[in-house]
Amino acid sequence: MSRPITVYDIAAALDVSTGTVHRALRNGDGINPGTKKKVLNMAKRMGYKPNLAARYLSQKKKTTISVNTLQGTTSFWDEVRAGVEEEASAQGIESIHLEFRTFPNLNEGDEAAFAAAMNSNSDGVIMFPSRPGLLRDWMQRDSRSGVPVVCVATDAPDSGRVALVSVDTQVSGSLAADLLGRFCRSTGPVAVTMSARDISEHAEKYDAFATTLASLHPGMTLVDAIEDHDIEAETYAKSRALFTRHPDLAGIYITTEASIPVIRAARDTGILPRLTIIATDLFPALEDEIRKGAVAATIFQRPRTQGRMAYRLLHEYLVDGAVSSQKLTLSPHLVTRGNLDFFLKGNFASSERESSQQPKRPAATASRPKSATA
Repeated sequence: MSRPITVYDIAAALDVSTGTVHRALRNGDGINPGTKKKVLNMAKRMGYKPNLAARYLSQKKKTTISVNTLQGTTSFWDEVRAGVEEEASAQGIESIHLEFRTFPNLNEGDEAAFAAAMNSNSDGVIMFPSRPGLLRDWMQRDSRSGVPVVCVATDAPDSGRVALVSVDTQVSGSLAADLLGRFCRSTGPVAVTMSARDISEHAEKYDAFATTLASLHPGMTLVDAIEDHDIEAETYAKSRALFTRHPDLAGIYITTEASIPVIRAARDTGILPRLTIIATDLFPALEDEIRKGAVAATIFQRPRTQGRMAYRLLHEYLVDGAVSSQKLTLSPHLVTRGNLDFFLKGNFASSERESSQQPKRPAATASRPKSATA
């Protein structure tokens, strides 16, 4: 074959899954010794060579991965970055060097962070594409030149990225619509907040919410959609204006982490006691509001697992020249007052690590600048 042999070629030759091939090649657990021997023999026969591993051995080259993410107003992006670090450590390749580039707000510093990653000759990028349209040309050019990009949380369609890791946006939006419909007894107006309509994650949640609401709860009406651009002051001001215009609002779905400004606006306008709120993600301030009954439920997007899987797919591409999944969607978790304590004490910790049950090896080298680099 003129191109390099990949794990997919080995899997096809043996009619086994790529996961089985990965476990055999990396001496992982949960594989039959006979199957492992067949995989190793086939890999040798086909001339399989792990690209990244070969570079480590022959050049002792340090591989640099840039992690470009939003600063955020809660713990969501901290959890994503922590997941990246944990997976890098679990992979146990000492020549991996992580560079964290954190931009402060939507539309502020993201392009500069991407340019800095390219200027530092990063071998791969994990990124949140807050402006996918503007970054598309950059990503296409650099992916063609061999720099793979894995998007996390939201997509950049037609950009040339090698993979996307996100929560299932259609499940999230549909779940929120049905919950609001049931809590509100299928009557009354409801609203949605999002960061920006041109971010695919938020647009997909909104569309799924609107479709499900019309289908299952046709007696309800969907009013204004707030775009807050991830700025707390803007979220508060627009939410307060919304509640003033619609004092009869029955419910609201907050698609982003910016739930506290919405709750404050509802409390200040006096609408909170009769308003049903479905929020997104989980952090201490929101936990308090769930316990008080101000928030009916929150849809947890599993940020740490998103970070782990984004790193895993990028590492897989660097090693094998391909990924096992170009679009990996995680099922969200629903958290209410009834299961909050259980989720925090048990399920939260285990679920965020459920996809990473691997033997621990020596930690990867990682650096985390304290401030944004651009």
